[in-house]
Amino acid sequence: MTESSSTRKPIGPLQDLDEWEEALQKRYPEPPSPTKKPEEFRNYEADARPSVCEFYRLNHRHQCLDFVRDKKRQFLPLKERTMGIWEAMEFLNTLVDDSDPDTSLTQIDHLMQTAEAIRRDGHPRWFILTGLIHDLGKVLCLFGEPQWAVVGDTFPVGCAFSEKIVFHEFFAQNPDSQVAEYQTPCGIYEEGCGLDKVHLSWGHDEYLYQVVKDYLPDEALAMIRYHSFYPAHREGAYAHLMNQHDRKLFDSVRAFNPYDLYSKSAVRPDVELLTPFYQELIAEYFPPTLRW
Repeated sequence: MTESSSTRKPIGPLQDLDEWEEALQKRYPEPPSPTKKPEEFRNYEADARPSVCEFYRLNHRHQCLDFVRDKKRQFLPLKERTMGIWEAMEFLNTLVDDSDPDTSLTQIDHLMQTAEAIRRDGHPRWFILTGLIHDLGKVLCLFGEPQWAVVGDTFPVGCAFSEKIVFHEFFAQNPDSQVAEYQTPCGIYEEGCGLDKVHLSWGHDEYLYQVVKDYLPDEALAMIRYHSFYPAHREGAYAHLMNQHDRKLFDSVRAFNPYDLYSKSAVRPDVELLTPFYQELIAEYFPPTLRW
């Protein structure tokens, strides 16, 4: 192992990664509205916390095509650690908010809350497992990555930035905004090419997808890879890059999204009681160790 399991705070303007998810809940209150007026989107941006604004400024400035390609070269050989899924959950548990340790739920608490909500609704075992592991890619923070390269709404790079991406104005500082080839709807891609051929902004979604892609059904992998792709699954952007398979899989992404956003609460799950069930579920789909 190349990392110790010491407590570490994320690098960036957010107090903790939950602050981004709280901002998402304000932007997309439950139940989702079938229509959203542009002025409502702008009001959200005006009311966002300064730390959230700064987070998106950094994200939109630095998440360019070259950056994404560099991160894939750095991390996708999967040489950071070798560990099992449960070990990764315990490792992620060291990522806590140092400013308020008495009131913050652990990362395992949050993961189990999501999985238990899915389980209560009678979904298949692979769906429950997806809820449990979907945020494990956030271990990137424990490898020293800044917040804006771990979480945040994901979006394609190498083509025009959709105006439906929150804080779109911050893309003016992105170097790709000065590359004419990247500023058409398709950019370096072809219409209908499929999202598998598209570079999305780098973060925990893509990283975890690459770690687990050989072990789960396509629907589960789409939930993991695209659950932060809000411009697409909540705003309808980038449909021109999708193929028919993507459109079918996004039904699963949308089915997963409410559990991702709205299942967290202050009620702590009984981790000790639930651990045997989830360890058995993990062993059903995954080998004892994986490369990260």
